[in-house]
Amino acid sequence: MKKANVKNYKSDQEVRWCAGCGDFAVLNAVYKAMAEMNIPTEDIAVVSGIGCSSRFPYYMGTYGFHGIHGRAPAISSGVKVANPKLSVWQITGDGDALAIGGNHFIHVVRRNIDINLILFNNQIYGLTKGQYSPTSKMGAKTKSSPFGTVEQPFNPGELVIGARGKFFARVVDANIKMCTEIFKEAEKHKGLSVVEVLQNCVIFNEGIYNFINDKKERSDRQIFLKDNQAMIFGKNKDKGLMIDGFKLKVVEIGKNGITEDDILIHDAQEKDTALHNALINMRSPEFPIAMGVIRAVKENHYDDLVEKQIKEVQEKTSIKNMDDLLCSGSVWEVK
Repeated sequence: MKKANVKNYKSDQEVRWCAGCGDFAVLNAVYKAMAEMNIPTEDIAVVSGIGCSSRFPYYMGTYGFHGIHGRAPAISSGVKVANPKLSVWQITGDGDALAIGGNHFIHVVRRNIDINLILFNNQIYGLTKGQYSPTSKMGAKTKSSPFGTVEQPFNPGELVIGARGKFFARVVDANIKMCTEIFKEAEKHKGLSVVEVLQNCVIFNEGIYNFINDKKERSDRQIFLKDNQAMIFGKNKDKGLMIDGFKLKVVEIGKNGITEDDILIHDAQEKDTALHNALINMRSPEFPIAMGVIRAVKENHYDDLVEKQIKEVQEKTSIKNMDDLLCSGSVWEVK
């Protein structure tokens, strides 16, 4: 097969997002990931709901479907079950997925359908001009909460764990290299993969992730997790994570007798959710924000099980066509 080029995945449509929007970076990372994996464009379907990020299918030179608000999981599920050979990508936002689409979201996670779900989290409703979303921080002042929200926000990763999710990763929009690498890991995973993108909305929530994404400080404020590697971070790679009782704690390597051998080793494939949940919930400034693949557990996925069940039933049934079906059961001959 001829090696793919990034251009193969681009449509002829003008990309219409606000100048400086983080969506541009994510779009380019998806192009790069697909090209590097050499996935034929005719084998890809991109499905979205409603929101700024949901314009994604227009910009892809693949099959695409722009659905209605919150219902992308139902469409992408149908696409994948009908044609399991397709690489299905669902593009959604924190409002589309976790508000009106919340019920669809938890069930597509629970069913573990082999879909790559990219969740853009800018903690705001951008398309409808700046209302607070299910991930907006408590106290956030927006057009629909001028005195500050009084609601506790969702943590998308925690929600995935609660819905029995098997794959969760987190990236930040500005790091295209990281996004590309993680999107490839999501595609390789068999089952539902959720990648949360910490994405900046330059118009209605500018700088929401500046603290953790500051170029000078991000090495100390982010930790990029890699399977089977020590959880080490920092500008000088001198900080790490350990367990203190039942909780995580940040330690300095070289102090108090602590060596690299004392640092936790990341195991993304561990079925128990306790440590993964703790990593997902780490917050600045006490902890670095966990990036990369946090959870990647292998388990049977829905579309594969459905296909196997259909084959098993077909082999055993005496009904091979419509005539067999219509003439089965209680049948009367009318003269």
